[in-house]
Amino acid sequence: MANDNIGQIIEGRTIPKAFLATVAAYRDRTALRWRKSDGDWASWTFGDYASQVARVAAAYRDLGVRPGDKIVLMMRNIPEFHILDMAAYFCGATPVSIYNSSSAEQIKYLVNHSEAVLGVVEDASFLQRFTQVRADLTTLGSLVVLNPPTDGAAGDALTYEGLLSREGLDLEVAADTCTPEQLATMIYTSGTTGPPKGVMLSHRNVMWTVESLLCSMEWSRDQLAGKRMVSYLPMAHIAERMTSHYQGVVSGYEVTTCPDPTKIAEYLRAAKPNIFFGVPRVFEKLYAGVNAALAADPAKRSKFNEAVEAAKPIVEARTWGTATEEQQRTYEFLDQVAFRPVRELVGLDACDLAITGAAPLPAEIISWFRAIGVPLSEVYGMSESSGPMTFSAWKPKPGSVGQAIPGCDVRLADDGEVICRGGNVYLGYYKEPEKTAEALDPDGWLRSGDIGEVDEHGYFRIVDRKKELIITAGGKNISPANLEAALKMIPLVGQAAAIGDARPFVSALVVLDPEVAPAWARAQGIEFASLADLAKEPRIEQEIARGLEEVMAPFNNAERVKKVCIIGEEWLPDSDVLTPTAKLKRRGIRARYADEIEALYR
Repeated sequence: MANDNIGQIIEGRTIPKAFLATVAAYRDRTALRWRKSDGDWASWTFGDYASQVARVAAAYRDLGVRPGDKIVLMMRNIPEFHILDMAAYFCGATPVSIYNSSSAEQIKYLVNHSEAVLGVVEDASFLQRFTQVRADLTTLGSLVVLNPPTDGAAGDALTYEGLLSREGLDLEVAADTCTPEQLATMIYTSGTTGPPKGVMLSHRNVMWTVESLLCSMEWSRDQLAGKRMVSYLPMAHIAERMTSHYQGVVSGYEVTTCPDPTKIAEYLRAAKPNIFFGVPRVFEKLYAGVNAALAADPAKRSKFNEAVEAAKPIVEARTWGTATEEQQRTYEFLDQVAFRPVRELVGLDACDLAITGAAPLPAEIISWFRAIGVPLSEVYGMSESSGPMTFSAWKPKPGSVGQAIPGCDVRLADDGEVICRGGNVYLGYYKEPEKTAEALDPDGWLRSGDIGEVDEHGYFRIVDRKKELIITAGGKNISPANLEAALKMIPLVGQAAAIGDARPFVSALVVLDPEVAPAWARAQGIEFASLADLAKEPRIEQEIARGLEEVMAPFNNAERVKKVCIIGEEWLPDSDVLTPTAKLKRRGIRARYADEIEALYR
């Protein structure tokens, strides 16, 4: 499919019209699955999906929602989200999903800034934060509570069953309330450098990006229909919204919703996805879990690692179509005796395509997954580009983020910043023309804020965020992301944050891996009660020091991490130190560990 005709292909398409086309084609196929409280599984077909959307859209209209209005959604990754979000489009409205970690004050800002007329929350824990600032929510008319508390705190707020009590709209007629240039959704940035900004994405942005990704994957819609996915990230994040929600309704995926991201490993084994998007921390934990399982048997681990190393060049040759028959036979043997059981162990034995993004993943881990038969590739982009800018699904180069997605022009500016232009580039920031002008030039070029490199084949490599480069006291510019990726290759280390801005040398905080470190300690006969105990164990310190010397060898002396502080508490997503997709909140890390950091430089 030509890269320059995406605009023609999507002409006139909107999200609700794409949804109706999928319902017509796959009405009786499973659309959404979830695990009930008793452990059994339940599901809705696309026909069920459409029936509920029609009734919820009717309820929205009864509640006064009109074309152009905003609806704020705050809930976990549950099947009802898809219904509630989709129904908004059939009213010509704009759904805005906000992070579940939002405080009452943040909710006040987001609701008032977006001028939302309706709020939909999941349960009492979210309702309480809304009620704290209810009097200050100047535009909000009604509040819906899907699962209201039994103490009557929700008052006469509608429930999900109440929304479904209406006679459904005629969806074919209602779909015409949207136009391609209309605002589809707003993605609020994390706000780490100021108040959150509302990234405005149109229906055209969404449909263009979905089509470009379909071109990247080189599958027809009939080939994609019915493929299984697990959805677990917040829908306030563009990665999940684009991957499982928008692509799900366009391509006819079977989406299993996972409301608790910490249970993703369990859901992978149960759902066996065909397509899986995972933030780097998910793949790091799966990788660490396999290594922890092998740690108790050093001989078995050694043989497995030898098999992985033998497979890497074969996988590379297979990727580029240069594998010999002997290499093919060798890989089939390794796969049968070593790799298939591991893929089954982590729930990726049915995976046709695995994707990572939202933050860097060490190239070594990507190569490892590819060696064991998980076709993992990296996507790069941002909310302002509707998600992706670069993605090479089938011919990735570990360490790069791939080539420009079809139809998108990606380049390096004079200072090395990655910039792009295409149908995926957003409309601007809501009510922020000056900030929009800073990020988007008059010719439509979007500034990413990332410094990059590109090779002769168009594969991009991200060096680091422009604003996050460490400048040492000696004036050396250093990429913390490159150092952190290297530190995470020390087996005992699960997470890392490099420190060194205006300091005489680079140091780091390293977090013990909660699976590998205990397994290693038990194998060494070390007694401990917690991860915090292990952080003080001399033999742990010695092992990390040995690993530090090894992983820092490729860096020059000025760049190398000289000292580390070992942390015995895992950093959790959606906290003061990590974003919901597990990116480092450097300001939060520096604040939480101020004393430990100062101790490194005494």
